[in-house]
Amino acid sequence: MCTNYEPISKDRVYLLDLFEPTFEYKADVYPGYDCPLIFSKDGHIEWRQVKFGMIPPWSHDLKFSKYTYNARTETVDKKPSFRHAWAKSQFALIPVEKIYEPKYVNGKAERWGIYREDGLPFTVAAIYDSTVIDGQQVRSMSMLTINADNHPFMSQFHKPEDEKRSIIVIPEEYREDWLNCKKEEAHQFFLEMPVGEFNTSSFIRKR
Repeated sequence: MCTNYEPISKDRVYLLDLFEPTFEYKADVYPGYDCPLIFSKDGHIEWRQVKFGMIPPWSHDLKFSKYTYNARTETVDKKPSFRHAWAKSQFALIPVEKIYEPKYVNGKAERWGIYREDGLPFTVAAIYDSTVIDGQQVRSMSMLTINADNHPFMSQFHKPEDEKRSIIVIPEEYREDWLNCKKEEAHQFFLEMPVGEFNTSSFIRKR
């Protein structure tokens, strides 16, 4: 499950044919951090600053996001934290440079980055929601994940005995379709990470 990623840098958003967001965000995102999100409003693509980790409408605690940063596609429609966003088809895209996953080498976890071979940023499927905390609207999101036990690339991460999970990369040609689809259509976009397009290498942790 992805707990850390590097969002797209502002000077590279043009590579996704997007305008630059007007707000600031960190170059290394963890649960509870503010980050950029893309969604569609009345058919128009917009940026929003959100928390990484879902805070559903019934929660009024920012710390809640530290437990809801990933949503399993198999149960997203049933879990209390996510089912409101799912029922409303509130789908979004996270623009990413790299995601980080633990890889166990000689029995010890190492931080490994996953990125496109061609160096381009990519977009990750997400759901979003909002709540009110201390009188202020707070938007938040979670990455959607699928099983990756048999995936030739993503199955190398996390503890050997644990279930393998993967983010969902939405390719350029499907981005607008994903942003505007209904929950009944969402499963069409639960695509495995394309083999051969991504690479991985060890990274020193920076926080």
